[in-house]
Amino acid sequence: MTQMLADQLKALWAEVDRKTITWERFEEQKKQWLEGYASQWRDALRIGGQDLKESSLNELMGYLKLPDRGALETWHQRAEKALSGSWNSIDTNDPQSVERFYDQCQLELYNLLTWHTLAEDDSPLAYVAALEFARPHHFKTYLDFGSGVGSGGILFARNGYDVTLADVSSPLLNFARWRHEQRDLPVQTIDLKSGSLPKNRFDFVTAMDVFEHLVDPVKTAEQIVDSLTAGGILFGRFHVEPNDTHITHIVKDFAPTFSRMNEMGMKAVWKDEWLWGHQAFQKS
Repeated sequence: MTQMLADQLKALWAEVDRKTITWERFEEQKKQWLEGYASQWRDALRIGGQDLKESSLNELMGYLKLPDRGALETWHQRAEKALSGSWNSIDTNDPQSVERFYDQCQLELYNLLTWHTLAEDDSPLAYVAALEFARPHHFKTYLDFGSGVGSGGILFARNGYDVTLADVSSPLLNFARWRHEQRDLPVQTIDLKSGSLPKNRFDFVTAMDVFEHLVDPVKTAEQIVDSLTAGGILFGRFHVEPNDTHITHIVKDFAPTFSRMNEMGMKAVWKDEWLWGHQAFQKS
């Protein structure tokens, strides 16, 4: 398998430790490699000759039928105010209560889309890392679990995968489906409030920053494992910082999830120890 970027950076840093290259040379190479990832991401997502931020905001305005950026900002402020008040009434031990929150939350359309422009940080590029990891396996069927606004699906569809998106939020799924349609990219969707994952269906599954939001991550892991084909891979991030204060993060300890996955025959096959901390598990 082609060496992953995170592993290349780890090896390159060893050269800094050995003083065979300078820290400045390391940073220069890291920037160059990350720009290669970012170029793939931007080319997959943007429409026409627009830059990624402009393209993304124009998409959202088109979907919401808003006339200009001022109207979008007004919509954003209303959605943000609604979010801050509604989470306080959520019972984080009740899956249906959490589902209702995400099904009514419009703010994530804006938050996820703008995050994916790379304006805040470069961690959305983990989807490019996932694609890089999947390529040597020649997989065909791909599921993005907790698919949000569908950016990961667009990237994989652009690269020839049979894409399915699964999410508990109908507003997010509807927008993600619309984004694929705008690009003439085929996609299937699963609303997890009413639908379930098919068994033995997917060669490759991503779960990007999803598990910390779940009421029952162990049960969810069981469903994802069942949906994988033999030899299939789950690629995701299962981590929160010890001092994490994000209001919608429920899970802090992923040890029970990892234990159950191991019982079901999922073997840890890779971990990003340098960039964003994602892991890959393969089904036996």
